[in-house]
Amino acid sequence: MHIIPAIDLIEGKCVRLTQGDYGRKTVYNEDPLEVAKAFADAGLGKLHLVDLDGARAGHIVNHKVLERLATHTKLHIDFGGGLKSDDDLYIAFECGAAQVTGGTIAVKQPDVFLRWLQQYGPERIILGADVRDGMLSVNGWQEASSRELMEFLADYSQQGAYYVVCTEVSKDGMLEGPATELYRGIRTKFPDLALIASGGVAKLDDLAELRELGCYGAIVGKAIYEGSISLDALRAFGEL
Repeated sequence: MHIIPAIDLIEGKCVRLTQGDYGRKTVYNEDPLEVAKAFADAGLGKLHLVDLDGARAGHIVNHKVLERLATHTKLHIDFGGGLKSDDDLYIAFECGAAQVTGGTIAVKQPDVFLRWLQQYGPERIILGADVRDGMLSVNGWQEASSRELMEFLADYSQQGAYYVVCTEVSKDGMLEGPATELYRGIRTKFPDLALIASGGVAKLDDLAELRELGCYGAIVGKAIYEGSISLDALRAFGEL
């Protein structure tokens, strides 16, 4: 299972939200590159980079930060937040994203998202599924949709999606453990999807449980910043 550290961006700074609430924001570092270099130095090869300004604005905002991180590290960066147009996608790839994640656009403009899948291939386009109580959330988790998660995943898996980042918003930033039952249900119903679990990881036992479920990857954010999981421990876990 891939361990994927996360950097969330607001105003170019490394932040974390609690349960997706922009009013419950903690700034952990003014310089995301410093954080990204620490991840790379610890032997972690991937990075989940989220443009929270972009998610709220509806278009890419922090692309210069993406470019800086991609230029000065060798991290494999998946980038999401505010990707709503072909221009946004072009900018993200030009600035160094190895993959992009589309969530809101996959819900609201499925024709565009499917075109991206066909044009760039499922290896570069990740399906984003942010969920509360089984229903998808959109626009930076600020708005509930009428789409049910399992139906959504069924539709896109039939259309060729392979990578899926699924975030249980109520778990995000709480350090109370991930939504393992949710992920178990996804793995049971869609065993061929590469499921990346996001939200709630607090300790190595959580990662062990997600690996046991067969998750392709697990995103770790606040647990790193709050010191409940060290980078050395993550490196050792990834080598097991």
